[in-house]
Amino acid sequence: MSKRRFVIQKHDASSLHYDFRLEFGGALVSWAVPKGLSTDPRDKRLAIQVEDHKLDYIDFEGVIPEGEYGAGTVLVWDTGTYRNLRAGKGGDNTGMEDALEDGLLEIWLEGKKLRGGYALKRIEGGKKPKWLVIKMDDEEADARRKPTSSEPKSVLTGRTLKQVEAAAEDE
Repeated sequence: MSKRRFVIQKHDASSLHYDFRLEFGGALVSWAVPKGLSTDPRDKRLAIQVEDHKLDYIDFEGVIPEGEYGAGTVLVWDTGTYRNLRAGKGGDNTGMEDALEDGLLEIWLEGKKLRGGYALKRIEGGKKPKWLVIKMDDEEADARRKPTSSEPKSVLTGRTLKQVEAAAEDE
């Protein structure tokens, strides 16, 4: 099974949220996750699908200027590779594109902060479909861990959102 890249960007725009992006189909398929991903299988986190982003956005960290789409400060909160858990499982050769269309993605993340299985389940269609992101109950699950609050810094630069914003102001 081939591994593709993912990124979770912490994004302080009109409201603070996390952008969860999966590389497939020649783009970064993207969701805005208000509370970020959890390591607790009991948590069901809302994820709003947004437009796909270009692949070169995968390592973007900086400030998007006022007046532009997504204006605000962005840092790379987590990054790594993932694999499709539905590919080849029980004769199911569902590709990521088909899984997205079916409304059920099951992936294994190999990130710097997050690891393990996650399911994304579409719960509502429309222009901005709503999904749930749920941590699978596996060896990487940890109900006590709260990485969005205990690990706020960029995995690329070790900076906080305030430091990313200050660096952009200095340029």
